[in-house]
Amino acid sequence: MDSFNELFSVSEWFTDITHDFLIIGGPCSAESESQMIKTARALKSSGKVHLFRAGIWKPRTRPGTFEGIGEKGLEWLKQVKEEVGLRTAVEVANPAHVEKAMQYEVDLFWVGARTVSNPFSVQELAESLKGVDIPVLVKNPVNPDIAMWIGALERFYNSGIRKLGAVHRGFYPFEATKLRNIPKWEIPIELKTRFNNLPIFCDPSHISGVRQYIQEISQKAIDLNMNGLMIESHIKPEEALSDVAQQLSPFEFSGLLDNLVFREIESNDKKLSGILETLREQIDSIDKQIIELLAQRMSAVEKIGAFKSKNKVTIFQLRRWEKIISSRVEQGAKLGLSKYFIKELLQLVHKESIQKQADVMNKQSYNKNENTDE
Repeated sequence: MDSFNELFSVSEWFTDITHDFLIIGGPCSAESESQMIKTARALKSSGKVHLFRAGIWKPRTRPGTFEGIGEKGLEWLKQVKEEVGLRTAVEVANPAHVEKAMQYEVDLFWVGARTVSNPFSVQELAESLKGVDIPVLVKNPVNPDIAMWIGALERFYNSGIRKLGAVHRGFYPFEATKLRNIPKWEIPIELKTRFNNLPIFCDPSHISGVRQYIQEISQKAIDLNMNGLMIESHIKPEEALSDVAQQLSPFEFSGLLDNLVFREIESNDKKLSGILETLREQIDSIDKQIIELLAQRMSAVEKIGAFKSKNKVTIFQLRRWEKIISSRVEQGAKLGLSKYFIKELLQLVHKESIQKQADVMNKQSYNKNENTDE
């Protein structure tokens, strides 16, 4: 792990492609020579796209749907590179894909969420890339598992790949949401916190699932200081053979990029910096008070646990829990806090409270049994 950390103490590899923010665009799937060339030319004319992406092999959820054009699509991709002048990128899921893509001089590989979710597949890919000097972007796994995401990056690093990056494409939602995949921004933030210089890109197309949210998700990624975007674009999105709803036309793509707001990491304005520092000091003070209050709450919880243990009362009390949720959510709403945030916070606190009470009960039960044995 130490050597893996060292990798991200050096300058980002993608600065060789672009000096600041990397834009990858292109269709979800390669479908025809005409579609590929027309889309690439339109994106190239915007002057904003650095790499042209296209799905060649499509890992679909169910058989019978369009699963990619195969090697023929790599021929069209090479035409894009030679005739349009854009570097190219494809998803690879097994060593055979790697071999074929290299034959057609693809410039960048990305590894999809389904593949990353299987360490055996990642290891096979990593071994097939030994000695290859090609950038590899690793998408997050299907489920929110940062250890698996990091593990996939480590496997490629251990195979000698040094041009590594991560792609945040959201996580499978177990509940109905407006988005195709829930962002759970805290996970890529945690990845960035652990590996400060690891380039992390965002795939707003797969997070959104529909066009109307792509701008919002793209802006959020920029505001969180991500290093680039991978956005799907099709010359005629309504005719696409896969992911129709989330692809933008090149015109829409260019308009989206024009409307994004790029901000500086730090302000050079001393007055503004002073204001920010004062506000941050207030936050630090408030956070300290929150932690102290939580400690006091857990102390009261332990006393409740001791009382319940002595009187043989169950830990979980449904009516009490329902009352806490309803009253705190109502109070939070009056103070301008979202219902979702308050519920998430309370569930974390409640989980810890239950564990505290269980520890108290187990300890008292152990002591009782020990005394009985004596």
